[in-house]
Amino acid sequence: MISQRAKYALRALTALAQSDPDRPMLISEIATQQAIPKKFLEQILLDLKRNGFVESRRGKQGGYLLLKPADEITFGEVLRLIDGPIAPLPCLSITAYRRCEDCDGEHLCEIRHVFARVAEATRDVLFKTSIADAVGGVEDAKATELMSA
Repeated sequence: MISQRAKYALRALTALAQSDPDRPMLISEIATQQAIPKKFLEQILLDLKRNGFVESRRGKQGGYLLLKPADEITFGEVLRLIDGPIAPLPCLSITAYRRCEDCDGEHLCEIRHVFARVAEATRDVLFKTSIADAVGGVEDAKATELMSA
């Protein structure tokens, strides 16, 4: 399961992707449009800014804009930034590998073998689906294609 914070980050990014790229969105606009608590959204946008996803502008015409194009921001990148490792088991994590405490050997672990396929399929979808895909409805076509494979 993804955290509420990650859902809000993805919703904020989709709102920015759908907005006029020449007109920054105010935090209050995003919060209202996406039903995100304003104070929580401020912290999320700061994280996204620190990590190069969005930029902020000050002043009367200020607000937030996407810094990277929406087709270059994947769901996987955002989830990894906000929630940390995506793998269902610590021994399957790419960024935070850790041997399971009760492990007798990864090559013999039946559970690891099954969840390795789950992790691979999950990463495949998340890192091949961009914010632009989600906004354009492409994620539905990609999910259907992956499910039928």
